[in-house]
Amino acid sequence: MALSEELAPGAPADVAEDRAEDAAEDAALARGAALESFGESAETRELLGRLPAVLGDRAAREGALERFRVIMDKYQEQPHLLDPHLEWMLNLLLGFARDKTSPAELVHLAFKFLYIITKVRGYKTFLRLFPHEVADVQPVLDMCASQNPKDHETWETRYMLLLWLSMTCLVPFDFSRLDGHHRCGRVSTMDRILQIAESYLVVSDKARDAAAVLVSKFVTRPDVGREKMAGLLDRSLCTLARCSFRTIEGVITMDGTLQALAQIFKHGKREDCLPHAATVLQRLDACRLPESNQTLLRKLGVKLVQRLGLTFLRPRVAKWRYRRGCRSLAANLQLCAQSPREPGTQAETLDSDSDGEDDVPEEVESVIGQLLVGLKDKDTIVRWSAAKGIGRMAGRLPRELADDVAGSVLDCFSFQETDGAWHGGCLALAELGRRGLLLPSRLSDVVPVILKALTYEEKRGACSVGANVRDAACYVCWAFARAYEPQELRPFVAAISSALVVTAVFDRDVNCRRAASAAFQENVGRQGAFPHGIDVLTAADYFAVGNRANCFLVVSMFIAGFPEYTQPMIEHLVAMKINHWDGVIRELSAKALRNLAQRAPEHSARDVLPRLLSLTQSPDLHTRHGAVLACAEVARSLCALAEQQGRPTSDFLDEKVVQGLKQIHQQLYDRQLYRGLGGELMRRAVCILIENLSLSKMPFRGDAVVGAWQQLVDDTLRSLPLVSSPSRQQIKDAAVSALAALCDAYYTREPEADPAVQEELISRYLAQLQSPEEMTRCGFALALGALPRFFLKGQLQRVLDGLRAVTRISPEDAGFAESRRDALKAITRICQTVGVRAEGAPDEVVCRENVPQIYCTMLDCLSDYTTDSRGDVGAWVREAAVTGLRDLTLLLGRGEPELIEAPVCERVMCCLAQQASEKIDRFRAHAARVFLALLHFDGPAIPHVPHRQELERLFPRSTVASVNWAAPSQAFPRVAQLLGLPAYRYHVLLGLAVSVGGLTESTVRYSTQGLLEYMERVRGDPRALEDVAGALLRVFEDNLLNDRVSVPLLRTLDQMLAHGCFDVFAAEEDHPFCVKLLALCKEETRKSKDVQKLRASVAVFCGLAQFPGDVRRRVLLQLCLLLCHPFPVIRKSTASQVYEMVLTYEVVAADVLDEVMAVLSDTAWDAELPVVRAQRNRLCDLLGVPRPQLVSK
Repeated sequence: MALSEELAPGAPADVAEDRAEDAAEDAALARGAALESFGESAETRELLGRLPAVLGDRAAREGALERFRVIMDKYQEQPHLLDPHLEWMLNLLLGFARDKTSPAELVHLAFKFLYIITKVRGYKTFLRLFPHEVADVQPVLDMCASQNPKDHETWETRYMLLLWLSMTCLVPFDFSRLDGHHRCGRVSTMDRILQIAESYLVVSDKARDAAAVLVSKFVTRPDVGREKMAGLLDRSLCTLARCSFRTIEGVITMDGTLQALAQIFKHGKREDCLPHAATVLQRLDACRLPESNQTLLRKLGVKLVQRLGLTFLRPRVAKWRYRRGCRSLAANLQLCAQSPREPGTQAETLDSDSDGEDDVPEEVESVIGQLLVGLKDKDTIVRWSAAKGIGRMAGRLPRELADDVAGSVLDCFSFQETDGAWHGGCLALAELGRRGLLLPSRLSDVVPVILKALTYEEKRGACSVGANVRDAACYVCWAFARAYEPQELRPFVAAISSALVVTAVFDRDVNCRRAASAAFQENVGRQGAFPHGIDVLTAADYFAVGNRANCFLVVSMFIAGFPEYTQPMIEHLVAMKINHWDGVIRELSAKALRNLAQRAPEHSARDVLPRLLSLTQSPDLHTRHGAVLACAEVARSLCALAEQQGRPTSDFLDEKVVQGLKQIHQQLYDRQLYRGLGGELMRRAVCILIENLSLSKMPFRGDAVVGAWQQLVDDTLRSLPLVSSPSRQQIKDAAVSALAALCDAYYTREPEADPAVQEELISRYLAQLQSPEEMTRCGFALALGALPRFFLKGQLQRVLDGLRAVTRISPEDAGFAESRRDALKAITRICQTVGVRAEGAPDEVVCRENVPQIYCTMLDCLSDYTTDSRGDVGAWVREAAVTGLRDLTLLLGRGEPELIEAPVCERVMCCLAQQASEKIDRFRAHAARVFLALLHFDGPAIPHVPHRQELERLFPRSTVASVNWAAPSQAFPRVAQLLGLPAYRYHVLLGLAVSVGGLTESTVRYSTQGLLEYMERVRGDPRALEDVAGALLRVFEDNLLNDRVSVPLLRTLDQMLAHGCFDVFAAEEDHPFCVKLLALCKEETRKSKDVQKLRASVAVFCGLAQFPGDVRRRVLLQLCLLLCHPFPVIRKSTASQVYEMVLTYEVVAADVLDEVMAVLSDTAWDAELPVVRAQRNRLCDLLGVPRPQLVSK
């Protein structure tokens, strides 16, 4: 047996508490388990059994070790599943270590595996399984002594041996018996163990932790403690006094020493430790650990201080503590069935305190003071350790002193304190409550503090702190739910439930929302008095509160349906969230207030809106911004509610509120609050206000405020170039939406627009489309696109002409891709706004006369491949054009399908097929989806789709829905099938050429695979092969000197020639395809200095050498010319590829083959040109081609 199996009679009672806490953790892990057992048992047994076999192979050894790590890491969250298997794994591995014939490498490897198990399961559980017979002491001690502490490769061995030694030293026999009667000057076993343990307390690896365990278990033995404890403590204190936490060596030494001292005072008997406790405390104070910047040292200092404090106090369970009664639900129910309890009978009598007469040592006050300081530490682990210390100490103090401790903890909750103090205070209150040491009489002081902590947030620069405080406050509420009877918390139920709901729904951090949800659930289950608890829990469970927008806009609306929570939620949003530092929270809060106003319209109109209006003039930017947003949303909500109920708006919005809303813009303008960085926020907020007030049909028609709003919208659109990039899109969208609502509400003369306003505004906006600033063009283009239908009547053709002009690329604005994109979006939106009528007027609707122009504009934009420092910015234009083609075609298909002409439809489908075969995943997927949407549209079917039947067979509706068109592996094999349809062949080849010759590995691989698979299918069909070859030549010819296409096309041709796609042409000398391709390649590379293009063309020339006739001679001549290119890299690349060509194709006579290969391989082609030229000329003679002649310039 081992001495550690049972607690010593004088050992601290907190050891039992710690064991109970460990058991509770294991139980919690078991309940939350996803796995059911250790499923890799057989594999692990086989893996461990073949360790001797893999020892000599380093790769196999590392593979076995890594595989074992993977298996064990799987059980990090459920380590209890390993318990039935720990013993056989331990015995199997220790068998290697105990076998004296095992090589040292095998022993070290076995201990590495043991350490991995220990890391997952924890050394406390693992420790009990070590062999601990008397016969094990000496061998383990000898193994420890033989280790080299400086060997960094074997630290796991030393760690495990020290743990094993700590177990063997608990044998229930005096150690003097192990030395015999005749020591003959040898060092005793007791001294040897202490020397090894103390030597490892100062090492820098993990063995230091095991040494602390060994010291504590060994020195707390009765026989060792009598002789060695005093000396060990004295040496430890001298070490602490000598070391400094300002050096690395000092930190390491102090860490090991403090660990050992804390473990000794934890496991030792009180009567053995008490004589030394005061001295240790005094020396520890002199170390001034709270000043150290080492978190671990401060934590160990707090841990040691609390153990010293527990040593000063007699172990006991305070009779005055509050006890709720049975924690088991079954036991509670059984007790209730036998004898119903009266309220209040479960707490023990608090009036009598038989422990009050005991003297409390003076040192306890110092310990409590240090623990209270630890509660305010900057690191969480130190605060948590201090909080547990406070709870343990208070459990041994008389009632009055424990109450003083609780009062001192409450002093942490001052707004002069840091967030760390608030967090530590919450942890301490939770510990006191959990242990029954916070009496119900204190709840009236504690609950208000916790309610403040639930909403604690302190701004620091551009962000805030306090999430940890709110999380800890939720933990306090969770602990109180388990600690107190329902009647004790009943007076605070309304406040706690509302605060937890507010935190669960409106907190910025997901961890806090989930913590509040868990605390609410615990209170519903334990207390049972929370209003509508089950309903709220169902709506705000762990998963529902994971999404912040869902919480603010959906969950809050449901919970607000219960009147107990409606007003607290509204008040929290107004007081805490609309002035939040995070703009997203302010916007969500405003939208949440809009929803909640539906639940409490009277309160929102009477109290909330006036408060918000007063806040719109706040000097604080965040408050002002949030208040304007909230005013807009609440006013819109109340107006919508009045309209829904058939009541006048004045029932909710009195004249004073309406005037306040109208004056917001002017007041901000007068104070010049639209300028600077804050002006960006306020411009967007007021645009949202304008939109909402306009949609609410506020009675401002003819009022000067409408003109002021229009001026603000125009100025905002003009100022877009000055706006910071992150905010630009949001401000632009807000201004455009505000303009649309403003025009719709205030610029009508039934049933048409005010002609003067219409003419003046459209003329002004069309003029801005020619602005030299791209962002100004974007804003006014989108603004024209947002105009209502009545406003465009009579001006449609003029507006479309202006927007079409923006989409054209000219030399001075070639880089204005965003303005072209937004102009296309505007054209698309206008078409949807005005509708379609075949015989209508072109100034009013989309009709037969203007449809071709609109289609032409969009199709032309599909050829926008503009690039700049941001990359392929033309892709934004192409994406907008694809979207526009879809919307326009579907619009015509629903209303006037006869307006879709066959040539136009063919061009649309072909261009979409080209975009669906190009290299950018996102745009390829979008084009493919649009292509299929037009193909499968049946309301009615789009007319004149080329090869409709073949397309429906290639892309059946049932299967294409599940295809991920953004994945090259799924998209390209399907798109390549379009090569078999003549109408699509040219455009698909154009797209595939760019993809096959691209740079992205997955795109190149799967596009090449799709193309080559198609070519393999048509290899036996000469006509189809001629068609593909002709289409390739047309693509090349149409894109000559267009590097975007020509360079990847050359790479594509190289792949096709290398894979023998055109082998059939070799049967005919000087095949037209080969002749034309050679001419195009020569034209493409003539006078080119593009290295990538030249290298790609060399590969094509080498591929063309396989075709017989005059083509081969001309190809060889071209390659010889490139062997003397001015660029050395081109000469070397050409020589290398020609060498491969000579090996691959029979282009050189057998009698000169060896000499040709020797010249190619032995010549330094990056040497000076005269040297290279001589070798090149020699090669020309061997190949039978004329020597190139220098031409004088």
